[in-house]
Amino acid sequence: MSNNAEKLYKIISEDKDKKQILFRTALTNPKSALEEICKIGEDLNLKVSKEEVIEHLSTLDDDKTKLWLIKVRGGL
Repeated sequence: MSNNAEKLYKIISEDKDKKQILFRTALTNPKSALEEICKIGEDLNLKVSKEEVIEHLSTLDDDKTKLWLIKVRGGL
């Protein structure tokens, strides 16, 4: 299923509207954004768990994503 997380990330990153909505949500409530990512996956028949999303995002070499992951895990 982690392959689904990668596919979902690609879809979201290429959809300006979805990306913007998730960005705004993540600013105030990162855990809610994570839930929304999973819901988008479900809607697209790419089921992923929160853990799979976090695992995939942690492999990316992107400082903003890394900061967001720290917030999701309860830091900052």
